[in-house]
Amino acid sequence: MGLKAGIVGLPNVGKSTLFNAITKQNILAANYPFATIEPNVGVVIVPDKRIDFLKNLYNPPSVVPTTFEFTDIAGLVEGASSGEGLGNKFLAHIREVDAILEVVRCFDDPNITHVAGKTNPKRDADIINVELILADLEIITNRIGKIEKKAETTKDKEALAELALLKKCQDSLEKNIPLRKLELNKDELIMIKNFNFLTLKPIIYIANVSENDLGTNCQFVQELKEYASSEKAKVIEMSAKLEAELASLDEESKKELLATFGIKESGLDQLILASYDLLGLATFFTVGSDEVRAWTFKKGMKAPDCAGIIHNDFKRGFIKAEVMSYSDLEELKDDKKVKEKGKLRIEGKDYIMQDGDICYFRFNV
Repeated sequence: MGLKAGIVGLPNVGKSTLFNAITKQNILAANYPFATIEPNVGVVIVPDKRIDFLKNLYNPPSVVPTTFEFTDIAGLVEGASSGEGLGNKFLAHIREVDAILEVVRCFDDPNITHVAGKTNPKRDADIINVELILADLEIITNRIGKIEKKAETTKDKEALAELALLKKCQDSLEKNIPLRKLELNKDELIMIKNFNFLTLKPIIYIANVSENDLGTNCQFVQELKEYASSEKAKVIEMSAKLEAELASLDEESKKELLATFGIKESGLDQLILASYDLLGLATFFTVGSDEVRAWTFKKGMKAPDCAGIIHNDFKRGFIKAEVMSYSDLEELKDDKKVKEKGKLRIEGKDYIMQDGDICYFRFNV
């Protein structure tokens, strides 16, 4: 179960510079709108110190961490929902991701053209969000046009329920309220899942600041935080330029450079972990002398479903799970001692997996 997030924003806000840093790939980052023509996909490792501990403890030939997939989507402009710029082509790419990372320019630079004339974080964020709202509204309007007459004529319960829900969503969007702020129950979310509404996706705002403003909570960042607070969204402050510099350094040099800015953790690491948490994801491990591997799962999943992430047969023939907590293994530094201390647990089908669980699944098919 991987995490897929789409990086969006106006042209020239630093999206592709950030993406270059994220993936260490040579993605075009030119100083003009639409430099990114096709969505670029990069996969990075989710930072997790537990993997390093397990690697040193078991010394296996194979270590597989969890990963995070970024899609860099070309700059959107005002009117994108109606085809301006490169329009709906890119809105379609955003529909394929699990979360939206919206990069907002929070710096002034006369050498980098601003598509709207000058830096204004609230206005820039609003332009993007309005386009996403308009794109969702178009889908809803088209769908209502197709089912409304039939639903009201046949009185079909499912069709009437869908129609009522779509009108509820339509009313919210027409008031400029994204669907993620609308209170929807589990059944309603299932009903509209296949529409992949853009404004239903969770969002994180990335305040791209100059290196000099990093950590100062400058006026531009304050404005963006105020904007994001209306929907209780997180703002990650980072300098895409600095992240690009960090990407070319070894771990020790990274720590030294971050220390000069008074920072312990890179903006990228903060972003990955915040995105992971935003989607309600957690990690369990399988360990041994042959392999140490981290697996991503959704919080609340039960043991058989997590076993199925490894292989369908594990879920189909699930018998039990032998589970120890990472914290116990870290403390005792030996899985045999964990067992001797009575901290190795046998869990059944109803066990809800916890972040940091180290599992051995028993199954029979």
